[in-house]
Amino acid sequence: MGKVLVSDPLAQEGVDFLRQSVEVDVRLKMSPQELLDVIGQYDALVVRSETKVNSQVIEAGRNLRAIGRAGVGVDNIDVEAATRRGIIVVNAPTSVTDAAAEHTIALMLAMARHIPHANQSVKAGEWQRSRFLGVEVRGKTLGLIGMGNIGREVAFLAKGLRLAVVAYDPFVSTDFASRNGIRLVTLDELLREADFISIHVPLTPSTRGIIGAKELSLVKPTARLINCARGGLVDEEALLKALEDGRLAGAALDVFAQEPPVGSALLASPKIVATPHLGASTEEAQVTAAVDVAGQVIAALRGEFVKYAVNAPALPPEAAAVLGPLIDLGERLGRLFCQLGSAQLDSIEVVYNGEISDLNTTPVKAALVKGILEQVSEEPVNLVNALLLAKSRGLQIVEEKSTEAVENYTSLITLRVPGARGIGELAGTVVRDRPHIVRINHHWVDIVPSSGYLLFTDHDDRPGVIGKVATLLGRAGVNISYIQASRVEPRGEQMMVLGVDDQISDDVFREVLQISEIRSARVVKF
Repeated sequence: MGKVLVSDPLAQEGVDFLRQSVEVDVRLKMSPQELLDVIGQYDALVVRSETKVNSQVIEAGRNLRAIGRAGVGVDNIDVEAATRRGIIVVNAPTSVTDAAAEHTIALMLAMARHIPHANQSVKAGEWQRSRFLGVEVRGKTLGLIGMGNIGREVAFLAKGLRLAVVAYDPFVSTDFASRNGIRLVTLDELLREADFISIHVPLTPSTRGIIGAKELSLVKPTARLINCARGGLVDEEALLKALEDGRLAGAALDVFAQEPPVGSALLASPKIVATPHLGASTEEAQVTAAVDVAGQVIAALRGEFVKYAVNAPALPPEAAAVLGPLIDLGERLGRLFCQLGSAQLDSIEVVYNGEISDLNTTPVKAALVKGILEQVSEEPVNLVNALLLAKSRGLQIVEEKSTEAVENYTSLITLRVPGARGIGELAGTVVRDRPHIVRINHHWVDIVPSSGYLLFTDHDDRPGVIGKVATLLGRAGVNISYIQASRVEPRGEQMMVLGVDDQISDDVFREVLQISEIRSARVVKF
């Protein structure tokens, strides 16, 4: 099937797996120029994190059909350039699940029984048993923030230790959670109930600082926090203050906002257990990653289904011309709902009206689900695996098609989320190959979700409200590109959408919320 270049250290099991099907060259520590000189000879490239697969490498790889990353992240690969060339990029997103889950449990037990500090004490010649009085985990409550692959595995392990498990994840169905013995709660409820709190979400603009001063003010003083996910999810300054003030009993951190955390005051706290980003660092995880990515590369070279493709294979030109803009619209509808909606998702309804109902809408459905899940999933989400990930979370996708046009739109896609609070329905269409959001709940609008920010407000329709908001933004130097307003009736409920070119600071946003007529507001980034 061709030749494969392995340019980073890969577990021998992965290399052996490749050699069963293809010719393999292992060439480590090549300079960038050396890689450029030889890459044209190969049909596939397998890397970890050392090799930088930039656009130059991809252009020089004239025979490349697949690039494999033996791990989760693909930050060192120019995925966009690979996609343009029709090269499939694959990874091994589930390879670290067991290792990361076990490390989470290990840190929980280490905190509960003061193991690291007791170890240091004994080695220093001390024997102070009373100083290290611990707590049992049996009968306690573990709160999981996020229920992706790792979160679910942590829940499974915790049940073996006889912990009760509660979880916060709006993108997991209640039925799926209950079948796994997990009770879904709000974030505030979790923080108030849990004895141990473990974070398992990706780092995105919406999750950055998900645990800050406000959240830490809700926890029990006996609670303990664990973060094996990403640095930046926890406000480290607020965490240190909560520990010093006795509002939190302890914390175990495998990740930090800055790594290594040189000079961090957290490291001096006796209530902190710290490890150097070891969540995926087991021999077994490295072997699993190597074998998984080898299997993905071989499947890609054979032209078979690739389960963990980071980029979807390009559509044929004739299909791309029609479906491309609709796929883009679907993803933007999903992304907008993820930032505006508030619901525990059990099912998602997608309605296609007009000409789109005669097309194969599976890629559009996958794009819509991708838009919803990509900001909340710890696994990379793409058009290939989006529907699989939705299924793994117990989400039902219900589709309905009608050739009947709505409001004279040639094609209209409507996303509905039953039981959603606030925003539960979005609709969009394509005009001149550009996506347009045309309805939010019962409000008809016309929004082009391009780059920049959108400020949404729900307010009472009164003279001067729009002017007050615009004045606040203008005073802060925030440029408004357009304004959309829709109301049910004069002097009744009104929704306003402002497209702005600049980020709205927290202080300015708080000023907007203080306007008496404003009921709620939300900022969305595209």
